Amino acid sequence: MENISQKSTIRQTLAKNVRNVRSIKRISQESLALNSDLSRTYIGEIERENKSATIDAVEKIAKALGLSTSDLLNENLSLDEVIVNS
Repeated sequence: MENISQKSTIRQTLAKNVRNVRSIKRISQESLALNSDLSRTYIGEIERENKSATIDAVEKIAKALGLSTSDLLNENLSLDEVIVNS
């Protein structure tokens, strides 16, 4: 059974990666929301770790950022690769 700290780590990793990739690609929360068919408020809540994202939302955000779902959830995501692929 997964412990609470692991669940927090996944939420933290997602929040950090969404913020960092969005920043590198110079995408606003509004633009990401529009391209992922989610609300700007929901994107902000995910980035602040106030909401747990659904699997569907993670897939939509990853696609809108040009990443695979596994990359978006990777705590060791290489931001250098994100820059190169931008």
